[in-house]
Amino acid sequence: MIRWGLWIGTISGIVLGLYMWFVEIATGKKVYTLLMNVDFIPVIGDKDWPVIVEWLFHMIISWMIGILYVYLLKHWIKDTRKNQWGLSVLLTAGASTTYIPLTLIAIKETPALTDGVAILYWLVGHALYAITLKRSYFRFW
Repeated sequence: MIRWGLWIGTISGIVLGLYMWFVEIATGKKVYTLLMNVDFIPVIGDKDWPVIVEWLFHMIISWMIGILYVYLLKHWIKDTRKNQWGLSVLLTAGASTTYIPLTLIAIKETPALTDGVAILYWLVGHALYAITLKRSYFRFW
């Protein structure tokens, strides 16, 4: 079950990270920077981390979501197609709401709280994450 959640989290995290990276390159909206930002976290936020370490931080969160997704479907919620989609959306909706607190506490330049286009990119990226989370659920069982 843990390995399954790690795979699902890996695929979903890569999709989200690459989407945000391409959006930032194409538009200049710093949504990838916001996604990877840890500058506000005591101790680790003081360092200028290499890209691979920032990706690792991002993937750890995604792995936790993937493992939680599988665990809940196998032990707490009836594993139906409807519940798979619902749980995927619920877990991702929680993650997508981090735009506001991450923007407020970021030290690096990130999109403004009032940047509707950046918020839309952020929400689309997280919708892609939810779709990938659900769609990859049966690929590794």
